[in-house]
Amino acid sequence: MANFGFQRLAIVAPFAVNWAEAKSAVGAPDLLRDAQVYDTLGAALAPCQLVLGTGSLDKRRPVQAIVNLPEGAARLRQALETPHLDDAARPTAAILFGSEKHGLTADDLSFCHGLIAIDTAEAQPSMNLGQAVAVCLYEIARNPDAQPPLVPHRGANPTLSSPTGEMPETEQLERLATLVTEVMERVDYTIRGQKASSSESLRILLRRLMPNEADLRRIMGLFRRILWQLARQNGKP
Repeated sequence: MANFGFQRLAIVAPFAVNWAEAKSAVGAPDLLRDAQVYDTLGAALAPCQLVLGTGSLDKRRPVQAIVNLPEGAARLRQALETPHLDDAARPTAAILFGSEKHGLTADDLSFCHGLIAIDTAEAQPSMNLGQAVAVCLYEIARNPDAQPPLVPHRGANPTLSSPTGEMPETEQLERLATLVTEVMERVDYTIRGQKASSSESLRILLRRLMPNEADLRRIMGLFRRILWQLARQNGKP
């Protein structure tokens, strides 16, 4: 991170023993000292409007958009150039890396708008975590003037829309997902035992729709009204 000028590191649910003993490379002790530690991924990504995950595609076929590294880097740069109006210090975009052992889980990926694919040899598609971070950050830093493609590519996976300053934050999408889930439970739509997969599918759907903030407010108003009507019909205040 220090090599390529990145300073904001967020760690989610670290293994306490390893984290307590973590050492930085020469010239980068501030990165570890100032790193923010979060209990949940949702909390770490709360202010972000664009989240791109990373991982090998040899054993999974995610439903999110898959972009090559140069395109993903351009998307991230574009999002980083649109800071929050209320607080310029808050991050607008994040690149998400999984653990060294198993990478990103299906639940982790449900927070992502898309997945970055690093071209590797077919005989060895998986990369060491530190190497993957270095390759991705180098690509983001090396060509600051590169722009994402104007015409979405075609393929089996959905495309990744260009983010704008009107895109909702992860925290806002999570509030909507919670509200929709509550409505689903009130009408017995969520099948017991499938709640986790339903939550993941809902997160992915909301990110694929990419609603702006005005649309988000309308949708939340609609579901709140539905909840109110359901409570009224059941005789609850």
